[in-house]
Amino acid sequence: MKAKINNEFEIDLSKPIDISIPLTNTDENPIAWYIEKPVIEPVVFGDWIGKVSEGKSSTNFNNIFFNPHGHGTHTECLGHITREFYSINQSLKTFFFLAELVSVEPEVQGEDLVITKEHILTSLNGTIPEAIIIRTKPNLKSKKAAKYSNTNPPYLSEDAAIFIRESGIQHLLIDLPSVDKEHDEGKLLAHKAFWNVKDVNNLNADARLNATITEMIYVDDEIKDGKYILNLQIASFENDASPSKPILYKI
Repeated sequence: MKAKINNEFEIDLSKPIDISIPLTNTDENPIAWYIEKPVIEPVVFGDWIGKVSEGKSSTNFNNIFFNPHGHGTHTECLGHITREFYSINQSLKTFFFLAELVSVEPEVQGEDLVITKEHILTSLNGTIPEAIIIRTKPNLKSKKAAKYSNTNPPYLSEDAAIFIRESGIQHLLIDLPSVDKEHDEGKLLAHKAFWNVKDVNNLNADARLNATITEMIYVDDEIKDGKYILNLQIASFENDASPSKPILYKI
């Protein structure tokens, strides 16, 4: 099945490219921010167990305990860093975007690995998509099960985030647990720069309410850099972030 986006770009809906990491209750689930793995377990009422294989239920009936920021692919709005509540479900209202996939090798800066403005400027080469998808090198498959806590992963420089914002890019996707440095004393420079948040306690009028950041994606090496249509899918959580399923389509 083929479809046209904005009467300009044709995509084949039968060939989705999923760049999300599934959420599981196994040790293969990626984890960040010092928490344990997700819990997926059947509801128990006395002798009744919500699991068909246990022989006491006609349905599988699980509770799931997880954290969207720490347990896999998620999409967040500026409510992630503001005193006032903002919901990703209210911030993200359209779901198809022209996206540019770029691959960058973070630069060594002291003990850190940093994605710089120059990386983004060079990779985009004058193009201004609605969404940018950043794949970091080396692109190890172990990212899909990484345990990021206290490992000082690579991050995006403040200048790079400002450049992305000033370019007019609305949606930023990255294969890291955060666009910011793990231990940064709460500065959150890249988050604030991308969303143009000057004061988390008193939101400025030009803050980017409809811009989103998606973290902990995985983009296989078989997927080539270049232009795609991005379908950014979230669950309808009234929360600052939701687990998400970004899907790419070749144009």
